[in-house]
Amino acid sequence: MTDSPTPPKHSRIDDAQGLALGVFLCGIGLHVLTHVGLITGQTAGLAVIISYLTGWSFGAVFFVVNIPFYILAYLRLGVAFTIKSLVSVTLLSVVTELLPMGWQMGTITPWLGAVVAGCVTGVGLIVMFRHNGSLGGFGVLGLIIQDATGFRAGYFQLIVDAILFSAAFFILPFHLVIWSLLGAVIINLSIAVNHRPDRYVAR
Repeated sequence: MTDSPTPPKHSRIDDAQGLALGVFLCGIGLHVLTHVGLITGQTAGLAVIISYLTGWSFGAVFFVVNIPFYILAYLRLGVAFTIKSLVSVTLLSVVTELLPMGWQMGTITPWLGAVVAGCVTGVGLIVMFRHNGSLGGFGVLGLIIQDATGFRAGYFQLIVDAILFSAAFFILPFHLVIWSLLGAVIINLSIAVNHRPDRYVAR
């Protein structure tokens, strides 16, 4: 039996375009999500809720919420991953501020907004994961747990989202939380099914 060939590594250009694409797709997802008044999971969800309640900019809140997770990323996942996450979070904060300036959305129903945002964001996160990046926060914990135990990052994030959405029922209208939950399920199942390190060979 011959040994499997060494998986090719991503070049810096590969990583740069992959992270840029992932961030942009996630920015589109958040633009759709907030347009219809929905929330999402993870640290982005916390930032959305805080911005709804306070009127503060999502981009600024999202950046600040992620700061504690950079320390964990540095200690457990290395300098390269931490830098990529920091850059990605910063870029997403900027993208979410710029998109409304050039894209004024029309009418979209909450359920369709949840589906569109879930699909686009899920693909964006998968692209980022495959280039050893993330949007920080609980995604960092999910990747650490997946590497250490084999428990899928998507399933871990689904559990975190369940806790967050349970709390959201006390803050937002019932129907908006339900549609938001649909979007979060789409995101996390997309990651759980499609982000398979055992099948994806490039590094």
